[in-house]
This record gives sequence, structure tokens and C-alpha cells, in this order.
Amino acid sequence: MKSTPEQVEHQILAAHAAYEKARDVDPDVRGSWLESIASALEANAEELVGLGAQETHLDEGRLRFELKRSVFQLRLFRSEILAGEHLDAVIDHADPDWGMGPRPDLRKVNVPLGVVGVFGASNFPFAFSVMGGDTASALAAGCAVVHKVHEGHLQLALRTAAIVEEALAAAGAPQGIFSAVVGRQAAEALVDHPLTKAIGFTGSTAGGRALFDRACRRPTPIPFYGELGSINPVFVTEQAWATRRDAILSGYAASFTAGMGQFCTKPGLLFAPAQDSDGVAGFLQRELDGKSVAPLLSPKLREGFDAALEKVRSAHSVDVLVRGDSAEAPRPTVLATTAEAVLAQPELLEQEMFGPATLLIRYRPGTNLTELARLLEGQLTATVQGQPEEQLDDLLTVLRERSGRLVWNAWPTGVSVTYAQQHGGPYPATTAASTTSVGTAAIGRFMRPVAYDSFAPEQLPPALREDNPWNIARRVDGIHEPAGQKAEAR
Repeated sequence: MKSTPEQVEHQILAAHAAYEKARDVDPDVRGSWLESIASALEANAEELVGLGAQETHLDEGRLRFELKRSVFQLRLFRSEILAGEHLDAVIDHADPDWGMGPRPDLRKVNVPLGVVGVFGASNFPFAFSVMGGDTASALAAGCAVVHKVHEGHLQLALRTAAIVEEALAAAGAPQGIFSAVVGRQAAEALVDHPLTKAIGFTGSTAGGRALFDRACRRPTPIPFYGELGSINPVFVTEQAWATRRDAILSGYAASFTAGMGQFCTKPGLLFAPAQDSDGVAGFLQRELDGKSVAPLLSPKLREGFDAALEKVRSAHSVDVLVRGDSAEAPRPTVLATTAEAVLAQPELLEQEMFGPATLLIRYRPGTNLTELARLLEGQLTATVQGQPEEQLDDLLTVLRERSGRLVWNAWPTGVSVTYAQQHGGPYPATTAASTTSVGTAAIGRFMRPVAYDSFAPEQLPPALREDNPWNIARRVDGIHEPAGQKAEAR
């Protein structure tokens, strides 16, 4: 079942050949490939959801929603590339009176990188797996993809890959533009191969950092877009706690147990003026008693969760507020400590417990929350539960420096696929804080800009030609022109 080095070599060569055939196709053609994949996933939903249920312990509703998300994402990306937004086409006509001296005719457009290696995640068998955000955005960018499947849902991954390959062939895409490989040797070969031009990864900090370092050690380093780990702190102000303590605790309990705590955006830290420990413990116990439980996604993931939980639980000044258990489907655990303890041991804020556990940090009235926020490493999200009239600029500024998405009076576990989404953050949340792995901007990771200086009109690519044959959005002499607007004769 594992891919041999020879197989990986063949697939990467085929992917590169497919990329060379497909890199300059009309957006309508590329969009039809994405639509073909979306339609094929829909047509095979029953089989795919059934396989997912067999391999992952996830319920049918969750799996169907994930698959729906993947299909929606493909169609959203299709609309994006039809409009040409991902190309970021810019035209500056020659101008002899330009402020710093005569300006030549300059035109810029984004071009695809080439072959992209994508590593599937264990916790999202559709949304961050074979046809998840990394694969979909790389294909939308004009790249070819070799996907390294996650063996936690091997049969689902292989069947999904086969459906994708069939859909692309039916749509007329070049053979090899998408394929899948299995195994550690394949993973290493994918990162090392000179024709691989970028990597998309979602997984553990240890595994992601090892691959990131490997990508940087290549004779020619390549971009490594890794999502590694995040604890996603929540800060509750004194006013918010006094006004709606129970609602906040209820929302927190629902958020950190969603998907058995196996979401990358799970809130793992709650800073709150929770001086009434017994009252808080009783309320959370009642809330958590009503949550359904399931086994974690894989034995390896469970082993990591148990080790992380024990490390935090055994730390000095950490108490058990709500006791979980060690059953095959573990009940949620809430640990507690104090602001004074984390100021003395900031490493308490660095241990991700990937599973149904969380840490409550009790702070005294008058505590400077900004000082606590400065202890944090990079995060995907940071949440503030506060009141509209409060002056929280300093806290929000510090959290902005440490996270990719700020959440106000809501919970971070929902990550919508949209235009403004930012799913990324400073290290160790990700290896590329200026990018996102969710939303339409994710396409840009797998492209780079090229400027054409003083070219004859007939030598220009379609996106930069005067008559705008693709009808895409462009910026011409500083003025934004929307998609569908034909250029006037100049």
C-alpha cells in the first residue's frame, strides 16, 4: 500500500508535465475542472460519508457538513478565478510625465508555482484532506498537486483521490494534474524533489517543523505553508463575567468539546475572574455532563492527548476543576490555575492538549490582562469576551500581534470559507503568518508575481492584453476595473 520512491518519482514527473500543459489555460477551462470535482464529490457523497464513518469515529452529520464545505469551497474558488481576482493583474501604461521620470509600460500578473505537495490532516477527513483547502487552492492557482494522504482515514482518502482523478479526466484536465501517495518515504520524497515548488501541511508542531526544516535545507528552498498548533486563548473581562458568566461558560464548554476537542481552533485557555471555583466547577460539570463523547480519531492522537493532559495536570499550581476520565471515549477535563502561576511559569500557556481538555486561568480583580496576553506564543485565534463600552485597545493590540483572527463575543471553532477569512498566525500556529489556508486568499500562496516590462502587445499573456480577453478584474493606471469590463481602445 505504501508508495515506493519510484512511484513518487513517476507521479511528480507526471504532475510537472500536466502543470506545463495546464498553467496557461483559460479561467473558464480551469473553473470547469473545479466544478467537475465538486459535482463528483456530491454524486459520491453516500459512499464517502460511509467510509468516513467507518474510519474516523465522526458522526454522519459532521462528515456531511465537511463534505458540503469542500464542495462549496471548490465552487467559491471557481467564481474567484473566473473573475481573475487571484491573478492580481496590474497594468501601468507608459507615461513620459510620471512623477519620478518617464515610466515604461509595466504589467504584472500572478503565475502558478508548479507542482505542490499537500499533506492531509487527521482531524478533518474532507475539509483539510484530499480535496481540502490546500489542494483546492493549489489547483485553482494553476498548479498540479501530489497529495500525501493521512493514514488515519486511508480508505476514505484513497477513494476520494480516485474520484478526483476520474472527475478531472472527464473534464479534460491533463493526466497527472492530481494524484495521491502514501507513506513516510513518499512524504520525504515529495518535500525533497526538485520539481516540487511548495508544500501545504496541516498537522502536529513536531511533524510540521521537521518537514519545514527539510524544505529549508533543500539546495533550492521552497515555501512551506504549515499549520502546526494553536491553543486559541479566550480573555473574559470583569464586566463581561459579571454580566453574563453563565452564558460565557456554556459557550466555552460547547466550543472546547466540539469534535471532541480535535479542532485546530479549539479554545484551550480561558482567562477569567473566576474566584468562585466551586460555583464555576459545578456549572461546568452540569454543562459537560450533557455533551456526547466519542473515541479520538486515532490511537496516536489519543496517546498524544493523554501525554499532554498529564503534563499540564501534573504541573505546579494546576488543579483539576472538572475531572474527566480515561475511557475509550473520554469525558472532558477542565484544569485550573492562577494568573500568578502562569506569570511564574509561562510554559503552562504553550502546551496544546489536542482533545477534550482545557485550562482555566483565574485572575484577581484589577489584573492587567495585557500583561498576561504578552506571555502567549503565536496563535490562529484569540477571543475577547467583553462589553462594548470597555476600553480594550491595549489588550486587542497585543492579541493582534499574536494571532491571525480576533474573535469578539463569539467562539473560534467555526471557520467560515469566505473572502475575508484569515486562518493563519505567527509561529508556532503556522510557518507563514502572512498567508491563510482558508478562504479565497488561500489561492495566492501557490502563485508568484511576474512583471512584463516594455513588451509588444502580441507577446503579452491574455491577462495583461489591452482588450482583456478573459474579462477579469484588473488595476489599470491605478484605477480598479471590475471583472466583465472590456477595456476601451487606447
